[in-house]
Amino acid sequence: MPDMTKTTAVATSDDKSAPTPAPQPVKAEKARSLWGDAWQDLRRNKVFIISAVMILLLLTITFFPGWFTSANPEYGDLAKHYLQKPELGKVFSPEWLGYDQQGRSVYARLIFGARASIAVGFGTTVLVTVVGGLVGMLAGYFGGIIDSALSRLVDVFFGIPFLLGTMVVLNSFPDRTAWVVIGALGLFGWTQLARVMRGAVITTKQSDYVQAAKALGASTTRILFRHILPNTLAPVIVVATISLGVYIGAEATLSFLGLGLNGVSWGNDISDGGSQIRVAQWIMLYPSIMLTITVLAFIMLGEAVRNALDPKTR
Repeated sequence: MPDMTKTTAVATSDDKSAPTPAPQPVKAEKARSLWGDAWQDLRRNKVFIISAVMILLLLTITFFPGWFTSANPEYGDLAKHYLQKPELGKVFSPEWLGYDQQGRSVYARLIFGARASIAVGFGTTVLVTVVGGLVGMLAGYFGGIIDSALSRLVDVFFGIPFLLGTMVVLNSFPDRTAWVVIGALGLFGWTQLARVMRGAVITTKQSDYVQAAKALGASTTRILFRHILPNTLAPVIVVATISLGVYIGAEATLSFLGLGLNGVSWGNDISDGGSQIRVAQWIMLYPSIMLTITVLAFIMLGEAVRNALDPKTR
Protein backbone atom coordinates (compact mmCIF):
# COMPACT_ATOMS: atom_id res chain seq x y z
CA MET A 1 0.00 0.00 0.00
CA PRO A 2 1.52 3.37 -0.97
CA ASP A 3 2.54 5.83 1.71
CA MET A 4 -0.08 8.63 1.39
CA THR A 5 1.69 10.84 3.90
CA LYS A 6 4.87 10.88 1.84
CA THR A 7 2.98 11.60 -1.36
CA THR A 8 1.12 14.46 0.22
CA ALA A 9 4.34 15.93 1.59
CA VAL A 10 5.96 15.84 -1.83
CA ALA A 11 2.98 17.51 -3.46
CA THR A 12 2.98 20.18 -0.80
CA SER A 13 6.68 20.77 -1.27
CA ASP A 14 6.22 21.10 -5.04
CA ASP A 15 3.39 23.62 -4.61
CA LYS A 16 5.53 25.80 -2.38
CA SER A 17 8.43 25.73 -4.77
CA ALA A 18 6.26 26.77 -7.77
CA PRO A 19 6.81 30.44 -8.66
CA THR A 20 3.91 32.78 -7.87
CA PRO A 21 2.69 34.69 -10.93
CA ALA A 22 3.47 38.40 -10.71
CA PRO A 23 0.41 40.67 -10.47
CA GLN A 24 -0.47 42.41 -13.71
CA PRO A 25 -0.06 46.19 -13.57
CA VAL A 26 -3.37 48.04 -13.69
CA LYS A 27 -3.43 50.65 -16.39
CA ALA A 28 -4.45 53.99 -15.00
CA GLU A 29 -7.36 55.56 -16.81
CA LYS A 30 -6.32 58.73 -18.56
CA ALA A 31 -7.86 61.74 -16.88
CA ARG A 32 -10.17 63.72 -19.12
CA SER A 33 -10.03 67.48 -19.34
CA LEU A 34 -12.95 69.82 -18.75
CA TRP A 35 -13.74 69.77 -22.46
CA GLY A 36 -13.59 65.98 -22.56
CA ASP A 37 -16.00 65.67 -19.65
CA ALA A 38 -18.28 68.26 -21.20
CA TRP A 39 -18.35 66.40 -24.50
CA GLN A 40 -19.23 63.16 -22.75
CA ASP A 41 -22.14 64.91 -21.02
CA LEU A 42 -23.32 66.59 -24.22
CA ARG A 43 -23.39 63.30 -26.11
CA ARG A 44 -25.90 61.97 -23.60
CA ASN A 45 -27.97 65.16 -23.46
CA LYS A 46 -31.14 64.93 -25.56
CA VAL A 47 -31.59 68.71 -25.54
CA PHE A 48 -28.14 69.17 -27.05
CA ILE A 49 -28.74 66.52 -29.72
CA ILE A 50 -32.11 67.99 -30.74
CA SER A 51 -30.81 71.56 -30.86
CA ALA A 52 -27.65 70.51 -32.74
CA VAL A 53 -29.71 68.71 -35.40
CA MET A 54 -31.96 71.74 -35.79
CA ILE A 55 -28.99 74.09 -36.14
CA LEU A 56 -27.30 71.76 -38.64
CA LEU A 57 -30.44 71.81 -40.77
CA LEU A 58 -30.65 75.60 -40.56
CA LEU A 59 -27.01 75.95 -41.58
CA THR A 60 -27.60 73.63 -44.52
CA ILE A 61 -30.51 75.81 -45.61
CA THR A 62 -28.35 78.91 -45.19
CA PHE A 63 -25.42 77.71 -47.28
CA PHE A 64 -27.33 75.60 -49.83
CA PRO A 65 -30.77 77.17 -50.35
CA GLY A 66 -30.86 75.82 -53.91
CA TRP A 67 -31.16 72.30 -52.50
CA PHE A 68 -34.58 73.16 -51.09
CA THR A 69 -36.14 75.36 -53.76
CA SER A 70 -35.38 76.63 -57.23
CA ALA A 71 -37.88 79.52 -57.07
CA ASN A 72 -36.71 83.13 -57.08
CA PRO A 73 -37.69 84.80 -53.78
CA GLU A 74 -37.70 88.24 -55.41
CA TYR A 75 -39.88 87.33 -58.39
CA GLY A 76 -43.62 87.96 -58.10
CA ASP A 77 -46.56 87.49 -60.46
CA LEU A 78 -49.45 89.64 -59.23
CA ALA A 79 -51.87 88.52 -61.94
CA LYS A 80 -51.37 84.83 -61.19
CA HIS A 81 -50.32 84.48 -57.56
CA TYR A 82 -51.72 87.46 -55.63
CA LEU A 83 -52.43 86.19 -52.07
CA GLN A 84 -52.73 82.64 -53.34
CA LYS A 85 -53.48 80.28 -50.46
CA PRO A 86 -51.04 77.54 -49.42
CA GLU A 87 -51.33 74.14 -51.10
CA LEU A 88 -50.04 71.95 -48.29
CA GLY A 89 -50.19 68.82 -50.42
CA LYS A 90 -47.45 70.13 -52.72
CA VAL A 91 -44.55 69.76 -50.32
CA PHE A 92 -41.37 71.74 -51.13
CA SER A 93 -43.00 73.34 -54.19
CA PRO A 94 -43.14 77.15 -54.58
CA GLU A 95 -46.88 77.15 -53.85
CA TRP A 96 -46.53 74.92 -50.78
CA LEU A 97 -46.83 77.80 -48.25
CA GLY A 98 -48.77 80.19 -50.50
CA TYR A 99 -47.88 83.57 -51.99
CA ASP A 100 -47.75 87.10 -50.58
CA GLN A 101 -49.32 90.37 -51.74
CA GLN A 102 -46.57 90.80 -54.33
CA GLY A 103 -47.14 87.35 -55.81
CA ARG A 104 -43.88 85.99 -54.36
CA SER A 105 -43.47 82.47 -53.03
CA VAL A 106 -43.57 82.44 -49.22
CA TYR A 107 -41.65 79.15 -49.15
CA ALA A 108 -38.85 80.52 -51.33
CA ARG A 109 -38.57 83.63 -49.18
CA LEU A 110 -38.57 81.45 -46.07
CA ILE A 111 -35.59 79.46 -47.37
CA PHE A 112 -33.55 82.41 -48.63
CA GLY A 113 -34.46 84.54 -45.60
CA ALA A 114 -32.54 82.15 -43.35
CA ARG A 115 -29.27 83.29 -44.93
CA ALA A 116 -29.70 86.92 -43.88
CA SER A 117 -30.92 86.25 -40.35
CA ILE A 118 -28.36 83.58 -39.46
CA ALA A 119 -25.49 85.45 -41.13
CA VAL A 120 -26.23 88.54 -39.03
CA GLY A 121 -26.49 86.41 -35.89
CA PHE A 122 -23.17 84.65 -36.45
CA GLY A 123 -21.37 87.79 -37.58
CA THR A 124 -22.54 89.79 -34.57
CA THR A 125 -21.60 86.99 -32.19
CA VAL A 126 -18.06 86.79 -33.58
CA LEU A 127 -17.67 90.57 -33.37
CA VAL A 128 -18.89 90.94 -29.79
CA THR A 129 -16.87 87.90 -28.68
CA VAL A 130 -13.62 89.31 -30.08
CA VAL A 131 -14.17 92.89 -28.87
CA GLY A 132 -15.72 92.03 -25.52
CA GLY A 133 -13.24 89.23 -24.86
CA LEU A 134 -10.24 91.44 -25.59
CA VAL A 135 -11.50 94.33 -23.45
CA GLY A 136 -12.40 92.03 -20.57
CA MET A 137 -9.09 90.18 -20.75
CA LEU A 138 -7.04 93.38 -20.63
CA ALA A 139 -9.12 94.84 -17.81
CA GLY A 140 -8.99 91.70 -15.70
CA TYR A 141 -5.30 90.97 -16.19
CA PHE A 142 -3.74 94.41 -15.74
CA GLY A 143 -6.16 95.85 -13.18
CA GLY A 144 -5.49 99.30 -11.72
CA ILE A 145 -6.01 102.29 -13.97
CA ILE A 146 -6.53 100.16 -17.10
CA ASP A 147 -9.25 98.16 -15.37
CA SER A 148 -10.95 101.31 -14.09
CA ALA A 149 -10.89 103.03 -17.48
CA LEU A 150 -12.16 100.00 -19.41
CA SER A 151 -14.80 99.24 -16.79
CA ARG A 152 -16.16 102.78 -17.02
CA LEU A 153 -16.25 102.44 -20.80
CA VAL A 154 -18.24 99.22 -20.42
CA ASP A 155 -20.63 100.98 -18.03
CA VAL A 156 -21.23 103.79 -20.52
CA PHE A 157 -22.19 101.41 -23.34
CA PHE A 158 -24.08 99.16 -20.95
CA GLY A 159 -26.24 102.11 -19.92
CA ILE A 160 -27.44 102.67 -23.51
CA PRO A 161 -30.55 100.60 -24.33
CA PHE A 162 -29.48 97.92 -26.79
CA LEU A 163 -32.27 98.19 -29.37
CA LEU A 164 -32.64 101.94 -29.05
CA GLY A 165 -28.96 102.57 -29.66
CA THR A 166 -28.92 100.16 -32.60
CA MET A 167 -31.98 101.86 -34.14
CA VAL A 168 -30.35 105.28 -33.88
CA VAL A 169 -27.21 104.04 -35.64
CA LEU A 170 -29.07 102.16 -38.38
CA ASN A 171 -31.36 105.10 -39.04
CA SER A 172 -28.37 107.05 -40.32
CA PHE A 173 -27.59 104.43 -43.00
CA PRO A 174 -29.95 104.44 -46.00
CA ASP A 175 -28.32 101.29 -47.43
CA ARG A 176 -28.38 98.76 -44.61
CA THR A 177 -26.27 95.82 -45.68
CA ALA A 178 -25.44 92.83 -43.49
CA TRP A 179 -22.14 94.40 -42.45
CA VAL A 180 -23.88 97.60 -41.34
CA VAL A 181 -26.39 95.68 -39.23
CA ILE A 182 -23.64 93.50 -37.73
CA GLY A 183 -21.60 96.59 -36.83
CA ALA A 184 -24.57 98.34 -35.23
CA LEU A 185 -25.56 95.30 -33.17
CA GLY A 186 -21.96 94.65 -32.16
CA LEU A 187 -21.42 98.27 -31.11
CA PHE A 188 -23.89 97.88 -28.25
CA GLY A 189 -23.68 94.14 -27.63
CA TRP A 190 -20.09 93.54 -26.52
CA THR A 191 -20.47 94.74 -22.92
CA GLN A 192 -21.86 91.49 -21.48
CA LEU A 193 -19.00 89.43 -22.92
CA ALA A 194 -16.49 91.95 -21.55
CA ARG A 195 -17.86 91.57 -18.02
CA VAL A 196 -17.90 87.78 -18.21
CA MET A 197 -14.32 87.65 -19.53
CA ARG A 198 -13.06 90.13 -16.93
CA GLY A 199 -14.41 88.07 -14.06
CA ALA A 200 -12.96 84.84 -15.49
CA VAL A 201 -9.52 86.42 -16.02
CA ILE A 202 -9.40 87.84 -12.48
CA THR A 203 -9.99 84.34 -11.13
CA THR A 204 -7.59 82.59 -13.52
CA LYS A 205 -4.62 84.94 -13.16
CA GLN A 206 -4.26 83.89 -9.50
CA SER A 207 -3.59 80.27 -10.53
CA ASP A 208 -0.24 78.62 -9.87
CA TYR A 209 0.55 77.98 -13.53
CA VAL A 210 0.13 81.67 -14.34
CA GLN A 211 2.39 82.68 -11.46
CA ALA A 212 4.94 80.09 -12.58
CA ALA A 213 4.89 81.47 -16.13
CA LYS A 214 5.55 84.96 -14.76
CA ALA A 215 8.43 83.66 -12.64
CA LEU A 216 9.98 81.99 -15.69
CA GLY A 217 9.93 85.31 -17.52
CA ALA A 218 7.14 84.60 -20.03
CA SER A 219 5.95 87.64 -21.93
CA THR A 220 2.56 89.22 -21.23
CA THR A 221 1.27 88.22 -24.66
CA ARG A 222 2.27 84.59 -24.10
CA ILE A 223 0.65 84.50 -20.66
CA LEU A 224 -2.58 86.03 -21.96
CA PHE A 225 -3.04 83.90 -25.05
CA ARG A 226 -1.27 80.67 -23.99
CA HIS A 227 -2.25 80.31 -20.34
CA ILE A 228 -5.18 82.59 -19.50
CA LEU A 229 -7.32 82.60 -22.64
CA PRO A 230 -7.73 78.79 -23.01
CA ASN A 231 -8.82 78.54 -19.37
CA THR A 232 -11.41 81.33 -19.57
CA LEU A 233 -13.20 80.29 -22.74
CA ALA A 234 -15.86 78.12 -21.10
CA PRO A 235 -18.14 80.90 -19.74
CA VAL A 236 -17.54 83.02 -22.83
CA ILE A 237 -18.65 80.21 -25.16
CA VAL A 238 -21.82 79.71 -23.12
CA VAL A 239 -22.77 83.39 -23.22
CA ALA A 240 -21.89 83.69 -26.91
CA THR A 241 -24.01 80.67 -27.87
CA ILE A 242 -27.06 81.98 -26.04
CA SER A 243 -26.50 85.50 -27.39
CA LEU A 244 -26.44 84.22 -30.97
CA GLY A 245 -30.14 83.45 -30.81
CA VAL A 246 -30.78 86.83 -29.21
CA TYR A 247 -29.03 88.64 -32.08
CA ILE A 248 -31.07 86.74 -34.66
CA GLY A 249 -34.22 87.87 -32.87
CA ALA A 250 -32.88 91.44 -32.66
CA GLU A 251 -32.25 91.52 -36.41
CA ALA A 252 -35.81 90.35 -37.06
CA THR A 253 -37.13 93.02 -34.68
CA LEU A 254 -35.19 95.75 -36.47
CA SER A 255 -36.40 94.49 -39.85
CA PHE A 256 -39.98 94.48 -38.57
CA LEU A 257 -39.54 98.12 -37.59
CA GLY A 258 -38.13 98.96 -41.02
CA LEU A 259 -34.53 99.39 -39.84
CA GLY A 260 -33.08 96.01 -40.70
CA LEU A 261 -31.59 94.50 -43.83
CA ASN A 262 -32.61 95.69 -47.26
CA GLY A 263 -33.61 92.43 -48.89
CA VAL A 264 -35.06 89.05 -48.12
CA SER A 265 -35.23 88.33 -44.39
CA TRP A 266 -37.69 86.83 -41.95
CA GLY A 267 -38.17 90.16 -40.19
CA ASN A 268 -39.11 91.93 -43.42
CA ASP A 269 -41.60 89.17 -44.29
CA ILE A 270 -43.17 89.34 -40.84
CA SER A 271 -43.51 93.10 -41.26
CA ASP A 272 -45.06 92.71 -44.72
CA GLY A 273 -47.47 90.07 -43.46
CA GLY A 274 -48.71 92.29 -40.65
CA SER A 275 -50.76 94.39 -43.07
CA GLN A 276 -52.45 91.27 -44.46
CA ILE A 277 -53.02 89.45 -41.19
CA ARG A 278 -56.81 89.42 -41.61
CA VAL A 279 -56.91 87.87 -45.08
CA ALA A 280 -53.57 86.09 -45.51
CA GLN A 281 -52.24 84.89 -42.17
CA TRP A 282 -49.70 82.55 -43.77
CA ILE A 283 -47.50 85.43 -44.92
CA MET A 284 -46.67 86.28 -41.31
CA LEU A 285 -47.16 82.85 -39.75
CA TYR A 286 -44.43 80.79 -41.39
CA PRO A 287 -41.53 83.28 -40.99
CA SER A 288 -42.56 83.72 -37.36
CA ILE A 289 -42.42 79.95 -36.81
CA MET A 290 -38.99 79.68 -38.43
CA LEU A 291 -37.66 82.59 -36.39
CA THR A 292 -38.98 81.06 -33.16
CA ILE A 293 -37.47 77.66 -33.97
CA THR A 294 -34.08 79.21 -34.79
CA VAL A 295 -33.86 81.33 -31.65
CA LEU A 296 -35.06 78.43 -29.51
CA ALA A 297 -32.48 76.07 -31.02
CA PHE A 298 -29.54 78.33 -30.17
CA ILE A 299 -30.84 79.07 -26.67
CA MET A 300 -31.31 75.33 -26.04
CA LEU A 301 -27.77 74.68 -27.30
CA GLY A 302 -26.38 77.37 -25.02
CA GLU A 303 -28.22 75.96 -22.00
CA ALA A 304 -26.93 72.46 -22.73
CA VAL A 305 -23.35 73.72 -23.08
CA ARG A 306 -23.65 75.71 -19.86
CA ASN A 307 -24.86 72.69 -17.91
CA ALA A 308 -22.02 70.59 -19.33
CA LEU A 309 -19.33 73.12 -18.46
CA ASP A 310 -20.67 74.05 -15.03
CA PRO A 311 -18.82 72.07 -12.31
CA LYS A 312 -21.75 72.49 -9.92
CA THR A 313 -23.92 70.20 -12.05
CA ARG A 314 -21.42 67.31 -11.87
